[in-house]
Amino acid sequence: MFQKPRCQVIALEEHYWDKELASHFTGIESGRGGEVEKRLYDLGELRIKEMDEAGIDVQVLSHGAPSTQKLAADIAVPLAKRVNDRLHAAISTHPTRFAGFAALPTADPAAAADELERTVTKLGFKGAMIHGLANGVFLDDKRFWPIFARAEQLDVPIYLHPGLPHAGVMEAYYNDYAKDFPMVVRAAWGYTVETATLAIRMVLSGLFDAHPRLKIILGHLGETLPFLIWRINAALSRPGHKQVGFRDVFCRNFYITTSGNFSNPALLCCMMEMGIDRILFSVDYPFVANVPGTRWMESVPLCDEDKAKVLSGNAKRLLRI
Repeated sequence: MFQKPRCQVIALEEHYWDKELASHFTGIESGRGGEVEKRLYDLGELRIKEMDEAGIDVQVLSHGAPSTQKLAADIAVPLAKRVNDRLHAAISTHPTRFAGFAALPTADPAAAADELERTVTKLGFKGAMIHGLANGVFLDDKRFWPIFARAEQLDVPIYLHPGLPHAGVMEAYYNDYAKDFPMVVRAAWGYTVETATLAIRMVLSGLFDAHPRLKIILGHLGETLPFLIWRINAALSRPGHKQVGFRDVFCRNFYITTSGNFSNPALLCCMMEMGIDRILFSVDYPFVANVPGTRWMESVPLCDEDKAKVLSGNAKRLLRI
């Protein structure tokens, strides 16, 4: 049994599947099978048992990738509402153990903004999660800015979660090895590159000039960006570039979580670049087991005050839990 710390433990990137929405998944994104899929569909006894075994008090639940990001608007808009209503019902059954991030129908950005507002103001959700490309389009495209404007207005974060890389990228970069090493397309590398690219594009697009109070969360200790931020900023500051102040924007508008990346050196790098107040605890359940995440936090080389910030203090402040 995990030795529970003296503070609450809140995990931010913890996934589930809604059966109706998952029925629309096709190809590589369809059924996971086995124990992972069993846990994706469980929002009750098994999930809470495994939270208790790891000393996790609260999971912020979010639908797994690709959620509604690859559906046409006429399907996605009404479906997202039903999915979010069912998640709210599950949270209401265990209100002290679960909170939620909304699924948004990005194919209709105006409707997505309205659904974000409905779920936050009517259902008590803490923000939303968006997964990778929206029907093949990067989210920095100005058609999606109404979603970010509404998030800024509501003062809630958008969690940028990975989705599969663009089909052309998969063909050019990964197909030679995807059969023998299927995770190279996903968590091993493809997810990271796609999501880090999206985050960089969002800064370059001027989105944060237009919406300076917008809050974005990245998982997996920032998808490598904290490690690279000095070099990215230095390169973009060279003569001939439009100046964007990449490092300042990133450290002001982005938060990162520990989901699926339980590395002391990586954590310390993130802390040194971004500060401890920008780092939040996550596991990436059920794709990653709970216990290794909380057990790792026991041994990280941080003082108790900073551990408490990562484990729950920062989440309480950001999500108003």
